Amino acid sequence: MNNNNEIESRIRELEDQRYTAVLDGDFQAFSKLMHPSLSYAHSTGSVDTLASYLEKCEAGFYVYHRIEHPIDSITVVGDIVLVRGEMNGEITAGGAIKHLRNKALAVWINGAQGWKLLAYQPTPIV
Repeated sequence: MNNNNEIESRIRELEDQRYTAVLDGDFQAFSKLMHPSLSYAHSTGSVDTLASYLEKCEAGFYVYHRIEHPIDSITVVGDIVLVRGEMNGEITAGGAIKHLRNKALAVWINGAQGWKLLAYQPTPIV
């Protein structure tokens, strides 16, 4: 995949897959899309590793009810892709229902195992 259009198309597919996985509670599918060094930030400012995020999800701390994730832009720089957009939805976090409206940045990296999400950072829209 050397063509930027092909890469952008693949990343859009992967973004859809990761959001579908958390909505479905399929954290095995989610984890397959993640880089082992994942840094997963939350709109509260807390940051999880892949292990800590999966632990919280599997324990029911985070339950995703609805997610919309429009993409504003995708920038390909070698083996790194920046995905800028939004993450809006409704979740239960720690037993409390939360309505999310965030700008978001997702960082994907291409390596021996293919494209993996390396970092995610949402910022609340106020």
